[in-house]
Amino acid sequence: MPESTPNLLKRRTLLAATAATAAVVGPLSATATASASSASSASSAFGYRDDGSNYVVDTGASLVFKVSKTNGDLTSLVYKGTEYQGYGGKNSHVESGLGTSTVTIAQSGSTILISVAYGTLKLYYAARSGENNVYVWTNKADTSVSATRYIVRVKAGLFLNDEPDSYTYTTSTIEASDVFAKSDGQTRSKHYSKVRVIDYDYVGWTTGSVGLYVVRSNHEKASGGPFYRSLLRHQSADGGGLYEILYYGENQTEAQRFGLQGPYVIAFTDGGAPSSALYHGNISTPWADSLGISGYVAASGRGRVAGVGITGRDTAYAYTVGIANSAAQYWGSARASDGYFSIPNALPGTYALTVFKGELAVHTSSVTVTAGATTTLNTIAIPSTNDPSNATAIWRINNWDGTPGGFKNADLMTYAHPSDVRAASWTGNVVIGSGTETSAFPCYLWKDVNSGITVYFKLTAAQSAAAHTLRIGVTTAYANGRPQIVVNDTYTSAVPSPPAQPSTRSLTVGSYRGNNYTFTYSIPASAWQTDAGTYNTLKIYVASGSGTTSYLSAGTSIDAIDLLA
Repeated sequence: MPESTPNLLKRRTLLAATAATAAVVGPLSATATASASSASSASSAFGYRDDGSNYVVDTGASLVFKVSKTNGDLTSLVYKGTEYQGYGGKNSHVESGLGTSTVTIAQSGSTILISVAYGTLKLYYAARSGENNVYVWTNKADTSVSATRYIVRVKAGLFLNDEPDSYTYTTSTIEASDVFAKSDGQTRSKHYSKVRVIDYDYVGWTTGSVGLYVVRSNHEKASGGPFYRSLLRHQSADGGGLYEILYYGENQTEAQRFGLQGPYVIAFTDGGAPSSALYHGNISTPWADSLGISGYVAASGRGRVAGVGITGRDTAYAYTVGIANSAAQYWGSARASDGYFSIPNALPGTYALTVFKGELAVHTSSVTVTAGATTTLNTIAIPSTNDPSNATAIWRINNWDGTPGGFKNADLMTYAHPSDVRAASWTGNVVIGSGTETSAFPCYLWKDVNSGITVYFKLTAAQSAAAHTLRIGVTTAYANGRPQIVVNDTYTSAVPSPPAQPSTRSLTVGSYRGNNYTFTYSIPASAWQTDAGTYNTLKIYVASGSGTTSYLSAGTSIDAIDLLA
């Protein structure tokens, strides 16, 4: 279907984010009332049958689905008589599909559970009488299955969109085999989801009369924390895909975690958003407590962490509190007024607790979670020295928050390739005192694109008589790209050692999230201009022998740059 087709604009949709920020373009408005996933009346009898190749489950509402008895694939999703599942001869499944598995089914009252065992991996599908939902759990015990992903494959033409994570209408590949350019110069890729894990509750599409979504789990067994970015859905000429990704192996900052994850929910609606009762922060599944799901821990076996408040915050920023260990991760937002936070439904254990200003860690400690109890923490005081923004600076480009937000092209880079026509020039120098220091400085630097960008600034006589420390904060790097500086063409810093960063693509696939790191450079007084009316020059180069060319040359994402007094 060509781009100009009028029906495209009527049916195109945006990624659904949290309830406060969800937006859908087309017949459903952003303020549409959420439609519950339960049918108002049962259209058929709840139950299951064996058709020889699949277990066929009728939810007693408007949904009938099939699971292969051979490998646990979801082979059919029929909602109100329409088949939604599958494209290109492929089914919906873990990763790219499991091999021969042991698949069993059992009914317990108003719940049907299908259990799939593939080596050490276990997969579960549950249906509840009268609901248009499929509840899914995954228990990955080791690395015998490479990643931890479930993909719902959807037939072509049922949901149409031309958003950043779609490449239906273009075939021009500009990077690898998964980043595309349209004829108008805009870029598209399944990687361009725009959002972090903390930002969304569900992902999917709507036509206005039918909605199909994956409601994400709490990601307690995922890796990367609250600010991790990954692909969430895609649309191509072949069909669409909705994902629940717990470990993808791309731009990962942590080792993968193992154990039971879920439920995540495949939900059909009459066009509205999925019921908020299914959201990871609200869902309650006492009906699953006695189903025998391997690794399942009921609410009674979990605990809560609550903090009285946080002092020392910069109230211009949102703060997040995360707890994590090798087995699980959780997080919660700190209240803007006083920093109060609550992290419920955590597995028992001892965790590292981290307070984030934006995405920058400014406090760490330890906390122990006990089953059936609340661990209450006294007020957390963030020392002034823990926030680099508190250091007195002669000048500063951007503020320290662990992200490149505010720099040139920063917002665009979460949903577009750096070569996108909408991107401002990646080159161009910066003058301190111009008022455009931050907006003129590019969010990313590459060895083969804009290495050597120059910052112009003046110093007073007293300032030029002293040595100063320059700091450059980064959020990630590609191919070990790191900044090396030259001041007034007289002082050249050593090439710093590269900090630990993910080894995969990041800057070109919508993610700046790696490991925040601060490079410091001690600049002697002899490097400065002695005339207070003369501009000093700071040239920032990208050093690395790795990478290839252009936007895949060695690069790095910038958080903030400052010259300390």
